[in-house]
Amino acid sequence: MKVRITILSENLIGRAMGAGEHGFSAFIETESGNYLFDTGGGRTVVENSLALNKDLRTVKRIFLSHGHGDRKEGDRESRRFAGMIYKRSYLEFLGARFTLNADFREVEKGMFLTGEVPRKTAFEKNDPKLFREVDGKIVPDTLPDDQSLILDTEKGLVLVFGCAHSGMINIINHVTQRMKKDHFLAILGGTHLGFLTPEQLEESIRCLKQMKVDRIGVSHCTGFRGACRLQQEFGDRFFYGWVGSGLEV
Repeated sequence: MKVRITILSENLIGRAMGAGEHGFSAFIETESGNYLFDTGGGRTVVENSLALNKDLRTVKRIFLSHGHGDRKEGDRESRRFAGMIYKRSYLEFLGARFTLNADFREVEKGMFLTGEVPRKTAFEKNDPKLFREVDGKIVPDTLPDDQSLILDTEKGLVLVFGCAHSGMINIINHVTQRMKKDHFLAILGGTHLGFLTPEQLEESIRCLKQMKVDRIGVSHCTGFRGACRLQQEFGDRFFYGWVGSGLEV
């Protein structure tokens, strides 16, 4: 499988085109068609696709990794709607078809979604600042819907994170187990390292160094601290995945 991945939405831009926002979106071009993984916050994906000459009209499927929004900062709690702007019935009337997914599954030849990822590591914890409302009560949001995309290429696996709320190491271990392969040509996207304690960050890096990962292209919720530590440890194997950057296999 030949693959080209271009990041459309991200917190930072790497050249004088497009715009940044808190969120992630990747345009994926393959021999069997084009796909979109996540849509960022919805404010830049169209603008950036035009700036980067990526035609969203050619997209066969859109894969969504997760959704969240409510956050507690100190004693202040902020709530906002984090779902789709339009009702599902309206989008289906326009031609959209939704497939809700919780399991590991092949979605196209050589393309897989992880589904819900088991939380097995002792050091990758849920974000304590995220909440959701269930039956009128505010409870911690563990983001069970968090899932990633896998591309099985001839040169190795390419793993694209949305935000890696399940834990970067948890996800890589899960993919290795399900795919029966442990060589990753690249991992891309948000790793959620920016929300870990220093001890959790170092343990994540220690585990990552033991894995067969050729390139590490992080973005979004990795944070500057996490990105700098990865740069220090992995050198030329590391790159920052800002708007306009990507990977070609």
